[in-house]
Amino acid sequence: MSFITSLFAGTRHTLAIYWLLVRITVPIAIATEFLSRVGAIEALSPVFAPVMNILGLPSELGLAWLSAMLVGIWAAVPLIFTLVPVSALSVADVTIFSALILFAHGLPMEQKIIQQAGPGMIATTTLRIGGGLIYAFLLHQILSTTGWLSAPVDPTWVPMSTAPDWVDYLWGLGETLVTMFIVLFVLSWCLEILKATGLLKLMMVALAPLLRLAGIRGEAEHLTAVGLFLGISYGAGLLIREARSGKISPRQIFLSCVFMGFAHSVIEDSLLMMSLGADAYAVLAGRLAFAIIATAIIALLLKRLSDKTFFTRIFKVQHAPQSG
Repeated sequence: MSFITSLFAGTRHTLAIYWLLVRITVPIAIATEFLSRVGAIEALSPVFAPVMNILGLPSELGLAWLSAMLVGIWAAVPLIFTLVPVSALSVADVTIFSALILFAHGLPMEQKIIQQAGPGMIATTTLRIGGGLIYAFLLHQILSTTGWLSAPVDPTWVPMSTAPDWVDYLWGLGETLVTMFIVLFVLSWCLEILKATGLLKLMMVALAPLLRLAGIRGEAEHLTAVGLFLGISYGAGLLIREARSGKISPRQIFLSCVFMGFAHSVIEDSLLMMSLGADAYAVLAGRLAFAIIATAIIALLLKRLSDKTFFTRIFKVQHAPQSG
C-alpha cells in the first residue's frame, strides 16, 4: 500500500472516530455544564472526594475521571477546565490527573477487545485502574514532597472553560470541536509519516530489550510494541489472531495485554495531555518505566500461579475458528 493510499485510509478511519467522538462528547459536555450550573456537580463531588483527595486533586475532577474510564480520553478532555478553572490548577495537578486517565480510559470498548485475546476482563480492568491509581499516587507523593511542577498550569490548548452564558458556552464548545478535529488529524498523519519513513519500526525494535525486562518475549514483543505505539485496537487485535493460532503462549498473551493496558498509544495520548499542560517526563517516560516494572512484577507472580488457577480465573483459551 502506497503512502498516499495509506494516508487516505487513515483519514477515513480518523473521520469515523471523530464523528463517534462528537456524538459522545457533545451530549456529555452539555449535560455536565447543565449539571454544573444547577449545582449537581457540587452535590456529587463528595462521592469522588476520597480518591481525588488521596491524589491531591480537586474532587470535581472525579466526574472527568469517570467519563474517561467509561467513554475515553476525548470525553474527559473537554470537561477538565469546565469542572475546575485553569487558574485553580497547577502543572502537578494536570500531570497527576493525566496519568490517572492515561492508564484507564475507554474501558468498555478496549477491555472487550483484550478479552477476545483470552485475558479475563475483570482481571485486566482491575489492573489498569489499580495501576493508574498507584502511579498517580506515587506522582502525587513525589511532587508534593519535592514541590516540583507546583507552578500554575499554562496549557497550549484550553479545550473549554466555564462560560458566563449558554451562547458563549456553546460557541466555546464549537471551537473545542474544531480544535479536536485538527489535533486528531495532525496526530493521525504524524503516525502515518512515522510508519512510512520506517521510524516506527525502528522504535519497535529499540523497545524489544525493555519489553524483555517486563517478561515479554518472542513474537509477543512485536505485537506489544504495536499496541504501545498504535493503541490497543491494533496491538490486541493482532494478539487475538495469534492467540487463536496458538503461536504465542497464554501467559505471554496475558502479560502483553497487561503491559498494553498500562501503556498504549504513547505518542498520541501523551502529546494530547502535554498540550493541556501535563509534564512530558511524567506522562511518557515515567509511565513507560512504571509499565515495565509493574509488568515485570506481575510476570514473577504469574510464574507462581498454577495452570488451573490461571486458566480458571484470569484467562480463557481461545480456539481457532473451525473450518467447513
